[in-house]
Amino acid sequence: MATLLFAAAGGNLLYAQAWNESREEKVQRMKWWSDDRFGMFIHWGIYALPARHEWVKQYERIADEDYRKYFDHFSPDLYDPREWAARAKRAGVKYVVLTAKHHDGFCLWDSRYTDFKVTRTPWGKDLIGPFVEAFRAEGIRTGFYYSLIDWHHPHFTYDRIHPNGPADDEERKRANEERDMNIYRQYLRDQLTELLTLFGRIDELFLDFSYPGENGKGHRDWDSEELLRLVRRLQPHIIVNNRADLDHTDWGWDYITPEQFMPHEWPSVGGERVPWETCQTFSGAWGYSRDEYTWKSPHQLVVMLIETVSKGGNLLLNVGPTARGAFDDRAVERLEGIGEWMKFHSRSIYGCTQAPDGYEAPRNCLVTYNAKTHRLYIHVLEWPFKSLHLPGFRGKIKYAQLLNDGSEILFATPSPSGGHMAEGSGENDVVLTLPVERPGVEVPVIELFLK
Repeated sequence: MATLLFAAAGGNLLYAQAWNESREEKVQRMKWWSDDRFGMFIHWGIYALPARHEWVKQYERIADEDYRKYFDHFSPDLYDPREWAARAKRAGVKYVVLTAKHHDGFCLWDSRYTDFKVTRTPWGKDLIGPFVEAFRAEGIRTGFYYSLIDWHHPHFTYDRIHPNGPADDEERKRANEERDMNIYRQYLRDQLTELLTLFGRIDELFLDFSYPGENGKGHRDWDSEELLRLVRRLQPHIIVNNRADLDHTDWGWDYITPEQFMPHEWPSVGGERVPWETCQTFSGAWGYSRDEYTWKSPHQLVVMLIETVSKGGNLLLNVGPTARGAFDDRAVERLEGIGEWMKFHSRSIYGCTQAPDGYEAPRNCLVTYNAKTHRLYIHVLEWPFKSLHLPGFRGKIKYAQLLNDGSEILFATPSPSGGHMAEGSGENDVVLTLPVERPGVEVPVIELFLK
């Protein structure tokens, strides 16, 4: 990786060396993440009380004094991080990212730099310490989401998305004369230092988010270069996302984050494939939303996980706990559905990636590949009748089986003399002989041991 970065601004050196790491060293640092593939996002804060979306303060333009009632009534008496961790474990989750602070500025830990924190609510206790302890006990790596935005901080300047700022540009400028972003930038550094020193090893940091341009905020507003230097210094092994507006560097981010959509292929930057993670919700909101009914089915979620891995990516799937600290029943049902499928099929996910060129996915199938074991996994979305044609697979397969029960799948190269099994097949194809009855799992998987 390049370590000196220049910008075309009068020939000045704008960004100096900050993270000296070779390509091979980065691959090794990220190996656990690239192997694990499946993470859990947890959006939780006082926005769980209105239960109308985590952006409720902005969407409804709620004034600070009116938003305060949620702070004054936050007491999650059902909070049991050990239960959360156990549910995540059963679902097959390998790492977790918790919203330590969201855009409203409310903090889940006892930060010394603000009173807008959980220890000043009726609950009165830190939430993060027990959380990381519980998830680590289950062998799940821990990460934090931290909002660069803070609608509560008195020196966070009004901009185009601030819920409480003047709508008129001139009025906004006058109001911002009483706010000092230098003070807020120090607040960012202080809080990130707390998060990255108080809770032991942190594996992933999800910074959110930049919106540069007119009346927006970008890397200069956050002083993102210095923030990332701080992060790397405190936790050199950590993996950081790409939302601090440092796309002009090759050291200020480790992976890209398509949100709430599925890329049509493995994303690339500058013509080169890059690590990526799609963050997705069970429904249409990240925080607990009582009246949200657009919930994805367990089948949709399993297919989403498979498709993500088939394109070389990770899935970060979100849960929004209730104001009392429990997982919504709808979320529990879906986690259990994913876990039931992962119990029998996780090796088609963990350690897997996009198949090499030359292994075309059959019709109505998604394919993943494990380079270490040299096995290919065919995820059959629509169960065919009696046979599955694999184009171009002649001479490539040693053995085939259904993954859910380990039962053998017979295969053959179609005979040139014809016959019903050969119809529509090329001379380099392989035909798998399948049971007529579809296996009783969300998505059947055929495991191919390659030569």
